[in-house]
Amino acid sequence: MEKFFNNAGPQQPENHYTLDPLRRIDFASLDNLIDQQRYFIMHAPRQSGKTSAMLALVKHYNAGTQYRCIYANIESAQAARENVDAAMRSIANSLVIAAEDGLGDSSLKQIQRELASQGQWDDALRIMLRHLSLHDAKQPDNPRPLIALIDEIDALIGDSLLSVLRQIRAGYADRPHAFPQTVVLCGVRDVRDYRIHSSATKEIVSGGSAFNIKSESIRIGNFSQAEVNELYDQHTAECGQVFDPEARALAWEYTKGQPWLVNELAYEITWRMKEMRERSRPITGEIMREAKERLVLSRAVHLDQLIDKLQEPRVYNIIAPLLAGDDELNDAKPDDKEYCLDLGLVTKAGDGKGLELANAIYREVIPRELTDIAQTSFASTHEPQAWYKKSDGTIDMPKLLTAFQQFYREHSESWLKGMQYREAGPQLLLQAYLQRIINGGGRIEREYGLGRGRTDLYITWPIGPEPTQREVVEIKVKRAKHSAETLLQKGVEQTRNYMQRCGATHGHLVIFDTDPVKSWDEKVGTQVLAADLTLWRV
Repeated sequence: MEKFFNNAGPQQPENHYTLDPLRRIDFASLDNLIDQQRYFIMHAPRQSGKTSAMLALVKHYNAGTQYRCIYANIESAQAARENVDAAMRSIANSLVIAAEDGLGDSSLKQIQRELASQGQWDDALRIMLRHLSLHDAKQPDNPRPLIALIDEIDALIGDSLLSVLRQIRAGYADRPHAFPQTVVLCGVRDVRDYRIHSSATKEIVSGGSAFNIKSESIRIGNFSQAEVNELYDQHTAECGQVFDPEARALAWEYTKGQPWLVNELAYEITWRMKEMRERSRPITGEIMREAKERLVLSRAVHLDQLIDKLQEPRVYNIIAPLLAGDDELNDAKPDDKEYCLDLGLVTKAGDGKGLELANAIYREVIPRELTDIAQTSFASTHEPQAWYKKSDGTIDMPKLLTAFQQFYREHSESWLKGMQYREAGPQLLLQAYLQRIINGGGRIEREYGLGRGRTDLYITWPIGPEPTQREVVEIKVKRAKHSAETLLQKGVEQTRNYMQRCGATHGHLVIFDTDPVKSWDEKVGTQVLAADLTLWRV
């Protein structure tokens, strides 16, 4: 059977195109921490390869003679919420399975039965890890030190999470003879950043104080551009189908190496696009663009999980000013920033001075999702492509933006009132308006980030085989702190620079005025600044 790109679950090298998981986690440093009997954290955004890395560690250490290693996924205990006994019963069952699968050791079943007969589950994790550390089914007279990898630690909440952390801390002094030499906790975040609400004590406990034996954190990052190419090369070697240079460059731009996105794009092309199953057909830039659009519209689980996070206050505090094109985070807490970085939602900007959404796919998915209702409304108001196209097939951008000015004047108050991300409302409404219209045949690419002070839109519209119409829309919001003259001057400069970078034929600078005192007649207007540059005031 031909291998395929994995977009669900841990890697299976015999079935999937795979990069060595141990190469992605700085294995030398990790191995050194284990030799030093350290307890540490491994964390990364969801679907970044954490589980694949841990399963590779289990295989590596159990193939040797120095250590024994188990991997336990405790996500099933999430359903117990803060019921500690129920959570411990679930975790105990996970440990029984882990010992049987990883070590061929079924001795924990007896421990589980004893705990059940006593009805005392509060210390089950420590008791079981102690037993496994003392008992080596293969070498009972000379037990090898145990390594315990505990996955989905952040699935637990409240007192259940506190119980797990405190049991591990309680056994720490007995390592490596009567407790694991190393415990690795794996999740999305570093446990030191947890703020845990204890219902039992009615207090907030930090993860660091509950588990103050951690020495390091190891973060699994995205693929590098070279690794993306290496993964795609495996497909070419397997079946002869090539990714051309433009397709590879776009895959990097769209994903920035996010492992699930890298694999999902390739799976979309090589399997779901039935015509591309003919392996003699090369994967071109146009095919990659189509795959990206299909992925954005698919509402895949990974993207749905991303969207769910937008409702959290910690995420809102970062994403709202980012989408609004603000110069700074204002009152956002450092913990909110780290949380969004850990989730993989944002990344540090190239200049190191701000934040930006992590990749081009997220830049499309987030504004589309936040304005889904608005896009549907626009679709019912305007017949796609009929009224804004010229006779030569090009977009009549002045007609399109003039219509938006009128729409915004009539409806913005009611639309913005119900928006969660109200600070970014003007930018989001314009993007929704353009997205629903341009979606009939063109594409919109977005750029925004903290410290940029604007939102950049790049519209491409195919007129035929050649040429393609290219238009830049630069969005700025005039707030009370802004000087109108300075804002205009800076906006013109930024629009010109963006036009030059994109090779655009025309630029449109859109400035929203948020002054509640001004009348609409004062705020709305159009001015031709040059033959290829127009100012739109809204």
